[in-house]
Amino acid sequence: MDEEGLTLVCKGRVLSFGVKTYVMGVLNVTPDSFSDGGRYTAPDAALKHAEDMIEAGVDVIDVGGESTRPFSQPVSVREELSRVVPVIEAIRRRWDVLLSIDTYKAEVAGAAVSAGADIVNDVTALRYDPAMVEVLLKHQVPAILMHMQGMPQDMQARPYYDDVVGEVMVFLRERMAWAGKMGIDRDRFIVDPGIGFGKNADHNLMLLRSISAFQELGRPILIGPSRKSFIGKILDIDVGERDGATQAVVAVGVWEGAHIVRVHDVRSAVRTVRIVEAIRKGSVQHTAVGH
Repeated sequence: MDEEGLTLVCKGRVLSFGVKTYVMGVLNVTPDSFSDGGRYTAPDAALKHAEDMIEAGVDVIDVGGESTRPFSQPVSVREELSRVVPVIEAIRRRWDVLLSIDTYKAEVAGAAVSAGADIVNDVTALRYDPAMVEVLLKHQVPAILMHMQGMPQDMQARPYYDDVVGEVMVFLRERMAWAGKMGIDRDRFIVDPGIGFGKNADHNLMLLRSISAFQELGRPILIGPSRKSFIGKILDIDVGERDGATQAVVAVGVWEGAHIVRVHDVRSAVRTVRIVEAIRKGSVQHTAVGH
């Protein structure tokens, strides 16, 4: 596969992969997300955080209105809409940054895209809501397909795999094939092995060691290791202390072939990616990350 030939079209904007690693910043407008729940539920706080991420060099802001942390409970469509749509509209009025909507509900995805979102980030890989296909076809926006064993309410109860890398690979390939039968071109997908979603610490480490294997799927690879529990298990530290260690994971992930990193601490991630890109290129020039 020609990695530098990978592209993704987002409402007319072309993202090129292989020559640039993209940083996706997390904007949770939720009261109960695992690391920043409640910090950005107020509109002013959410906009200030978006502004801070843009100034730090973020490429995509991922807006979520329902926590998908382990054992979390779903919220109603109405509640999720009330959280995400005003924030997306407000960001879009002020800045020309790429936005993704972190939801597995078609009604929320459709409203968010109409409000200005460019990408749909579906942690169920289009399995939860059959109408999600209609949203993607109607709006012609790309989607992130993530692997998750189970759902957030039960995914960490007892995750088990005979071959975690192979099984995640098969899942993502099958989901793209299924979507193709529904009329969605595979060129519209980003794949995410789902670090921390229905995996134990060893599963996560094996996936991170094997990121390059997912290149055979022929689509951009996203990883989301930020502040995850496997970091806490390795170092015996609380979630609020995990940003530094997250950058170590980001560096390894990018070196192994990740095209997009989803993080809470955007400024540090941008710097980490720039260093990795400079080492890879053997030059301090043209490390095309951030703004």
